[in-house]
Amino acid sequence: MLILDCFNRSQRSVPGVACLLRARFKASTGEGECIVVTLNPNQGPASGGNSVIITGTGFTGATSVKFGSKSASFTVDSSTQITAIAPSNANAVQVTVTTPGGTSAPVWYYYILPPLKWSLSSASGPLTGATTSIIGSNLTTASSVSFGSNAAVPTVVNDSRLDVNVPTAATAGTVAVSITTAGGTTNGLTFTYVAPPTVVGMTPTSGPDYGGTASTITGTNLSDVLDVSYGPDPAVFLVVDDSTLIAYSPGGTGTVTVTVTSVGGVDASQTFTYAVTPG
Repeated sequence: MLILDCFNRSQRSVPGVACLLRARFKASTGEGECIVVTLNPNQGPASGGNSVIITGTGFTGATSVKFGSKSASFTVDSSTQITAIAPSNANAVQVTVTTPGGTSAPVWYYYILPPLKWSLSSASGPLTGATTSIIGSNLTTASSVSFGSNAAVPTVVNDSRLDVNVPTAATAGTVAVSITTAGGTTNGLTFTYVAPPTVVGMTPTSGPDYGGTASTITGTNLSDVLDVSYGPDPAVFLVVDDSTLIAYSPGGTGTVTVTVTSVGGVDASQTFTYAVTPG
């Protein structure tokens, strides 16, 4: 059997497709055969088990598909397509197809290690969504990040960082965060959606200009409050429970807006009036 290299011909007949070509010429019959091998996808998880579509010509009667030294189970779909199940591995390997006419030139297949996650830069945010970064490793091929049942497409910064816009949620609560890459899916992180604070009352709503007035603020979703401000001035406050907090007015003048802020949002529905101290 005479082996003929027809690689250049494959570049013309299949432009832009990375493939390898081997031609065989049977001198006794004058019959020639070319096998073109391409893989889709050409990468997958180290655990294996995923389907790989091998396309080309001359696959009829194929007897073996190998990923490196490991044999793969496969089905010959047609003379131009084979569906193989990738075995497990941890490195890049060469894939070959063997038929009665010989063995194809190898094509590279890349095994991707599963993602490892370490932390979220922000592990909580409002129902309207937020921006957070995921720190870990093996993140280059990340295609999806799920927050509970809601998925988002991340921006891959590098192999150890993803930036992602957290999707919106209808209700407050903690959800699992999972990351999907070509190497598999990992979870173990959580994100907490926080409802915005709602203030329904404040007593008293006035006090001396030197400050120190204790006002009881009532409403809902107050246990996550991070800041209470009287106008531009921050106030000391105490969270009693999810429906009550006590704020102490700083010094000031005139009537100012009382702003209650949490991770979930802002309420600015109340005002406080400073009374001028005589003398």
